[in-house]
Amino acid sequence: MARVNHADGWLVVIDPQNIFASPDSAWGSPFFDEAMHGIRRLADRFGERVLVTRWMPTADRSTSWGEYFAAWPFADQPPTDALFDLVPDATALSPHPTLDLPTFGKWGGEIEAIVGRGAHVVLAGVSTDCCVLSTALAGADAGARITVATDACAGSSAENHAAALHVMGLYPPQITLQTTDEILG
Repeated sequence: MARVNHADGWLVVIDPQNIFASPDSAWGSPFFDEAMHGIRRLADRFGERVLVTRWMPTADRSTSWGEYFAAWPFADQPPTDALFDLVPDATALSPHPTLDLPTFGKWGGEIEAIVGRGAHVVLAGVSTDCCVLSTALAGADAGARITVATDACAGSSAENHAAALHVMGLYPPQITLQTTDEILG
């Protein structure tokens, strides 16, 4: 695998929130703490070039999101609910305000306005098999150079994490998969 130069890139940390970290949450990842270790290491390297996103339950209920929230009523809470707060370890990762969106995929005009079109972006966060996957594919479609930090992502299960990495691995050279050590090396 060719080495990717991340010197001019950005780290985008996807949804490091209580709803995905808590073992009491239906969406809590058993791998969240391990992923946060890699995320902190990456954030130290990227410094001011770190963005943090949050998934917010503000989608229009007249769309398919209505059925989604019917299937997951525990998440149908006001956006001010503590479920949607960043975990304590994530609050100081970025000097920028969080990018709060009601979508799985976080890639769009908001991120591009900050990182630039065609940017080098490292993705980390949760969950590998939902929001990270959705963000990576949209970023690749938009022409970004995406690296997924495989061990700084947490899936809903080990199998789903592996499946999502497999799918993202089908998109080279727009999406590359690297460990935290490979990115920092």
